[in-house]
Amino acid sequence: MTVAPDGVREQGRQPAHTPGVDATALIVTYNSAADVGTLLEMLPAAAGSRRLRVIVLDNASVDHTESVVATFPEVEFVKVGWNAGYSGAINVGRRLIDSGSRATVILNPDVVPAPGSIQALLEALERPGVGAAVPRYAEPDGHAFPSLRREPSVGRALFDGLLGAHWPGRPAPLSEIVWDPEVYRRPGPAAWATGAVLAIAGTADRAVGAWDDARFFLYCEETDIARRLRAAGYVVWYEPRAEVAHRGGGSGTGDALVALNAVNRIRYYRKYHGRIATAAFRAAVMLGEVMRVRRSANRSALRALVRPGTWGSLPGGIRGIAPATTHHEE
Repeated sequence: MTVAPDGVREQGRQPAHTPGVDATALIVTYNSAADVGTLLEMLPAAAGSRRLRVIVLDNASVDHTESVVATFPEVEFVKVGWNAGYSGAINVGRRLIDSGSRATVILNPDVVPAPGSIQALLEALERPGVGAAVPRYAEPDGHAFPSLRREPSVGRALFDGLLGAHWPGRPAPLSEIVWDPEVYRRPGPAAWATGAVLAIAGTADRAVGAWDDARFFLYCEETDIARRLRAAGYVVWYEPRAEVAHRGGGSGTGDALVALNAVNRIRYYRKYHGRIATAAFRAAVMLGEVMRVRRSANRSALRALVRPGTWGSLPGGIRGIAPATTHHEE
């Protein structure tokens, strides 16, 4: 099923009422023909006994993504009509979901969920107080990819920039990344996690509202939505029974995206902190790029961080430069 661009703009079509559906899966694609077919093939086994409504939200792909999705007649293909970014496409999808929906599962097109993984995430959402659930990302050798994160801080940005993956056992205040492999063996709460797969309870989604597509075209949108969920009193839950593989790069690669990632870290921090704290955080992030300046991508990121006036030329255009509206420390 294909929806024309006008069908998802402000007037929108009416959200579909889908009785008996346990969750809606939103898959954001952008030139994803090489990946999305495998994901769609794996989704039924990943959902287990849970029934999914599947919507592919396409950000103006110019490859044959649509023809791949067309081979799955039960999947809805929605043409966003332009490249709205990850948050923007998710917001389009949210408007197509019944207001009584029990849960939403957001997926990158380049993930491969193991059998039962989506069901495990949906079961985690049934725990009291849990608003979102995130999976275990399996490396090719079977080890867990360090996907769990702590809230960004100046100290964490500084030590991550200086040390990278060295001294993974360093104290929690010295790294945004949760490195301890023992943590990945057991379920529990997390601040936030890599956002390639994220399940959100319907009540929690309605409580926090739309994703911040004004600031976050791509990158840091999951950091922001997790913080807003926690501020609303919900827990973000890590569920290791839900295992996925993630190829990465499904949204594209290149120096400009590395620069956007660095810039969006500043945009996120600025959204919740004052001017002085944000300046310190930006300096810490810049130091990390200086430490890796031999790489072309890091040089691009450093140039962008030094010259905020160029941020509008990064992917996503001028979005993301809205001034901070909230100033408080966590």
